[in-house]
Amino acid sequence: MYFYPKIRLVLIQQFHQLFKEYLSNYYTTKAPRNLYDPEAYILGLGGKRLRPILTLIATEAFGGVAKNSLPAALAVEVFHNFTLLHDDVMDAASIRRGKATVHQKWNINTAILSGDVMLIKAYRLLESYDASIFKDLQVLFSKTAIEVCEGQQYDMDFETKDHVSLSEYMMMITYKTSVLLAAALQMGAIVAGASKKEQEKIYNFGIQLGLAFQLQDDFLDTFGNQDSFGKRIGGDILEKKKTWLYCKMASLLSESDLNDFKNRYNKDVEDETDKIITIQALFKKHQIDRLITTEIKKHSTKALAILEELAITSSTKNALKALVLQLEDRKK
Repeated sequence: MYFYPKIRLVLIQQFHQLFKEYLSNYYTTKAPRNLYDPEAYILGLGGKRLRPILTLIATEAFGGVAKNSLPAALAVEVFHNFTLLHDDVMDAASIRRGKATVHQKWNINTAILSGDVMLIKAYRLLESYDASIFKDLQVLFSKTAIEVCEGQQYDMDFETKDHVSLSEYMMMITYKTSVLLAAALQMGAIVAGASKKEQEKIYNFGIQLGLAFQLQDDFLDTFGNQDSFGKRIGGDILEKKKTWLYCKMASLLSESDLNDFKNRYNKDVEDETDKIITIQALFKKHQIDRLITTEIKKHSTKALAILEELAITSSTKNALKALVLQLEDRKK
């Protein structure tokens, strides 16, 4: 079941089905199999397909035809999955959407090379558009791709950085997560011929949506249910990641308490389950779970405020509003 609310489920299902059919025609079975099979595998794992659906919604929102933005939507989805494939290698992750990651199922070299070809194919998907539209899409896509890489580098830098402020963390997730959601929406607006002003608004809406989305991911990684989340709960803790939860905790503790917390968080242990439970309890003791929920609500509210300013169709505005509201309560 998708995480979209019932009030707009029919409309969202239509976009989801449209994209699903287009995606099914994209899969290729050709040599060398070890290059292309991993791409089909990770794309076939499913997921919410949030980014391509946002592209389709944005196109219709500004008076365009959703099917005309299918190549752009697929480019976003292929690029997104390319980043997941490489991220899983860098994070040494074993599970993606409840299944073995590509480098676990094949090997690291195969995962890297398959990811490389996915990135190239994502760009080629934009070649079907007329020159003016293609240029705008490519400029945005390239800018976004660089920012995503910058976000990933900041994320890796934070692993060895002693102190990461909340503002630094928010900058990192803006690049690593939000800009791609924002770009997905703006690409749909570009295909529809929306004005630059409206493109900017829908982009900013996507930034706030992405921040709420990533913060909810942080919450679910520590306090979610593994069966519904599709990844091991506590993975960020075991990887010693400086998430919003960690950064907020660090900002609240005294120097002595902070040193004790850091020692517990960064300690290598044999009993991983015990460490996860211990850190979860410390977060709850300082109400970090409640504070991040408030932060998610803040960005959702900002997204809704921007949405009200957009000159788009009422049906698509309501669908986007429903996405924001349901995002706050998603479990996966």
